[in-house]
Amino acid sequence: MFEWTGRFDGDEESYHRIFQRVKTESDDVNINPKDFVLNGFAVDEGVKRNKGRVGAKDAPDVIRKNMSNFPVINSYFQLKDFGNVKCENEDLESAQNVLAEKVSKILLKKGKSVVLGGGHEVTFAHYSGIKKAFPNEKIGIINFDAHFDNREPQNGLVTSGTGFWQIAQEGEIHSLHIGIQKNSNTRKLFDVADSLGMKYILADEIYSQNMPNLMFTLNSFLDDVDVIYVTICMDVFNASIAPGVSAIAYNGIFAERNFMQMYRHVLSSEKTKALDVAEVNPQFDIQERTARLAASLVNEWFMI
Repeated sequence: MFEWTGRFDGDEESYHRIFQRVKTESDDVNINPKDFVLNGFAVDEGVKRNKGRVGAKDAPDVIRKNMSNFPVINSYFQLKDFGNVKCENEDLESAQNVLAEKVSKILLKKGKSVVLGGGHEVTFAHYSGIKKAFPNEKIGIINFDAHFDNREPQNGLVTSGTGFWQIAQEGEIHSLHIGIQKNSNTRKLFDVADSLGMKYILADEIYSQNMPNLMFTLNSFLDDVDVIYVTICMDVFNASIAPGVSAIAYNGIFAERNFMQMYRHVLSSEKTKALDVAEVNPQFDIQERTARLAASLVNEWFMI
């Protein structure tokens, strides 16, 4: 289990940093409503199968380290850490099932699920747990990503790039993909997205003058679903601020005002029950920039 440490300024609540509000747990007995509950998904077997750069399995603890020193803004904040799910003997499907079971228990106790990947094969696992907890609800997925991840499995093997195809096979999919790159998806993947009803906003559409249209699209999506799950593939960002990823997008978006306006708006919705970050790859990171950005994005939810 990761040892949470950081700068200690005092025991008074107003001095607290995140590491002072973490409780490591081994089961779901002590989950209270509105607790943030953390699982690491130390798995990149799906990235390996998808011919990406392996190394994301090492990310959860690096992201934790970069979360530790953020100041606690909300007095009620509590983080329960359930440790890491790992992949044994290349058995990705079993690892996904383990995470799904953990997530469902968290949500049934009205906790908020946070997962640190790992590869973007976390999407199907996280979604499966949400679906198990909310079987009769309309689940909306907001995916910040350069890629659709809607490939059909080859030779029956699921990967980091098949998650949304898998979800669509279980029933109607409700997803909005933000930051999609034309140079990162084949025409076939665009066709699959259209045929499945996957909504998307291209990276090129995220600019100040277009924000009224983007916020209208975002609000329409939020209004149309019952539960929101947010997943962030760190390759959605420009390589200058997120160099350590499994599949780099050199002209990705920046974490600037327009992105943050959309992102914080989603997090502020009471419908948002789950969040994950995926494909931080410490082996290719520079000064832990990508891990720090991922940690900062998770912390945005803690501050709402």
